[in-house]
Amino acid sequence: MPGRRTATDARPPAPPRKEPPFAALAFRPFRWWFLSQITSASGGMTQAVATSWLVLTMTGSAVGLGVLSAVTMLPSLIAGAWCGAAVDRLDRRRVLIGTQGALAVLSLALYLLIATHAVAYWSILLLSGGSGLVNALDGPARQVYVLDLVGRARLSSAVSLYEVILNTSRVFGPALGGVVLVLWGAGACVLVNAASFLAPLAVLLLQPPALQPPTPAATPAHETPEPPAAPTARRGAARAGLRYAWSVPAIRSCLLIAAACGILFNPGVLMPLLADRVFHLGGGGYGALLSVFGLGALPGALFAARGDEPTGRQVALLAAATGLSTAATACAPDPVLLYVGMAAVGFTSIWMVARANTLVQLRAAPELRGRVMGAWTMALPGASPVTGLAMGTLADLAGARTAFGCAGLLLLAIVAGTWRGLAGSGPYRAG
Repeated sequence: MPGRRTATDARPPAPPRKEPPFAALAFRPFRWWFLSQITSASGGMTQAVATSWLVLTMTGSAVGLGVLSAVTMLPSLIAGAWCGAAVDRLDRRRVLIGTQGALAVLSLALYLLIATHAVAYWSILLLSGGSGLVNALDGPARQVYVLDLVGRARLSSAVSLYEVILNTSRVFGPALGGVVLVLWGAGACVLVNAASFLAPLAVLLLQPPALQPPTPAATPAHETPEPPAAPTARRGAARAGLRYAWSVPAIRSCLLIAAACGILFNPGVLMPLLADRVFHLGGGGYGALLSVFGLGALPGALFAARGDEPTGRQVALLAAATGLSTAATACAPDPVLLYVGMAAVGFTSIWMVARANTLVQLRAAPELRGRVMGAWTMALPGASPVTGLAMGTLADLAGARTAFGCAGLLLLAIVAGTWRGLAGSGPYRAG
């Protein structure tokens, strides 16, 4: 009868289907972007090995490494929110074409200085600061571009696969960097990085301007991509985004945790000190340490790529596990246990960061997502100037072991302080 509700009408909608870990790779544009980013990120790690080693040999100071980290990451901390606001209203593909090209040019400039024996500590800092300024815009653009490519339903898979990219680079980049550094020197490492930008630039230039997953007619209702937010350019948009991010407990907690664990993803400060000063492993051992971190991180990223949406409790527990494994690694009595501990740190930290990143993107209002991811970039890697300088100074005063252990204890303290905001945060439910 008309107007009468049936049992079928009253049935709640079916929950979203859990996607397999590699669901995002079903989209060809994301697949090509994924492969190009492995190449680019590996090149970046190759250059990072060279610049950190150059600075350490030039200055012999942990503070010198901390300053290098600071000038590289400071632009993300200062300008992250404003860059995120720009990402909300600009074409992400065009932004990335510009940023990837600019990073390639800066790498070529550093190569020329090294090749002509004109490189100095100040010139490394200057070019690293320029790269940091470009990355302040490139970071949030890449974060949101992933959502543009695959849509909301496969975001968890895409974000976690992006962590696979980063940690594949932590395996191949340092390994390649160590070999190239020994055989051909630091300049060759930098040249490898400059060449690595050709792959993402080619993908971006060859892809059509508008990239969309399958149309809604061929896609279940819960997988329909979100419509893009209308561009806005009003004054105060960046500050509004920061206020919004801080007002949502789950997002605020994830940002604090991301800032605290930034030292773990900034291998140019404490890892060369552990390799050189504590265990006397040399440049090859430093590269091996980074590779072990990446090898441990790969399965962590794959665990994070499960199709289910993350919860705040998961993020909190993984952050606690990361803090504990970091503190334990600082106490390693020999290189073997150091490598085992660093693999454990890689496993837990990447699993945690991928889940936290996904949680932040899913909780953010669509029209504010670029600004929220700008805040994420301010936390990770933007907070590295603070953590890098603090840990570098502490390493000079009390030793690299103490500094690395304090990084783990700081993360545990923040987990304790944010537990209530995260533990009450279950999976997102629209409407």
